[in-house]
Amino acid sequence: MRYEKADTLLKLALDMQASRQGLSLGDIQERFEVGRRTAMRLRDAIVRVFPQTDELLCDDRKKRWRIPNGTLDRIINFEADELADLETAVQVLKRENMDEQVASLEGITAKLQAIMDPNVARRVEPDLEALLEAEGLAMRPGPRPKIRTSVVSQLRQAIKANAVVMLHYKNRKNGKVNERTVHPYGFLHGHRNYLVGYHVHPKANSYVLFSLPNIEDVEIQTDFYERDPKFSLQAFAEQSFGVYQEEPFEVEWLFNAEIADVAEEFEFHPSQKSTRNSDGSLTVEFIAGGELEMAWHLYCWGTNVEVVKPEGLKKLVSDTQKSWQGVI
Repeated sequence: MRYEKADTLLKLALDMQASRQGLSLGDIQERFEVGRRTAMRLRDAIVRVFPQTDELLCDDRKKRWRIPNGTLDRIINFEADELADLETAVQVLKRENMDEQVASLEGITAKLQAIMDPNVARRVEPDLEALLEAEGLAMRPGPRPKIRTSVVSQLRQAIKANAVVMLHYKNRKNGKVNERTVHPYGFLHGHRNYLVGYHVHPKANSYVLFSLPNIEDVEIQTDFYERDPKFSLQAFAEQSFGVYQEEPFEVEWLFNAEIADVAEEFEFHPSQKSTRNSDGSLTVEFIAGGELEMAWHLYCWGTNVEVVKPEGLKKLVSDTQKSWQGVI
């Protein structure tokens, strides 16, 4: 128990040094999942151990506490699993074609390893290799779309500057490249990778998805746009089961008792409602678009799932299940 308390205090001290604005009592409660009295005791312990802790009064009228930079630098070290988590993140980002983020994380990893004590680094290295081998991410094969690094780089720059862009966008059907004036808002990554942007066009003027592999080139314009404060990338994404956007509809799936325990471990959609039925089966309900992507996912569950709603998805999945039964 004493070691756990010491570990908590050290984590809190590191957080207080890392935070520019410092931490309030509310921040401590949230980060360590404790009540207000415990948060106060933790804060008091930090102030006793580190008397140089600054007490700040911010614009929100809340008191915050911060440990000056450099105070804890000599006692900071990194464990093998922490470095392995960073490398795992790098491999996942590589699979998603997020090359700029890959370069950034690899730079952070190199900096961390450079400031590590050489003796600690030698001790950690064998554990790090074992953990990375266990993850197996680097060796997992699978298709991924080809995305131009320069395109993503230009788009990220435009997003940060709120700059209007001209996309040279290839039509998937006829191969013709058209120019599209767009206010870029962000990216959605999944089975396919998309730019979310406001398409400025007399017949459009709406938020749409642009497939990143289909963007041949990006020209950043001299004009700037004002972001719509009501637009939420998260809310936009949650309209769909995957990334493809269509009008949301009521969805209801029934997983049989044989697979219900496994299905209950999944979050299929942030808005889902799950109900365990008397026969052991599981009903999952939510509202979203993306019928085709739902069908792709449901194929993974084979004949253990029945689509109750909507009718179109029910027919799509049911027909495929019948063809499987015929083969078996």
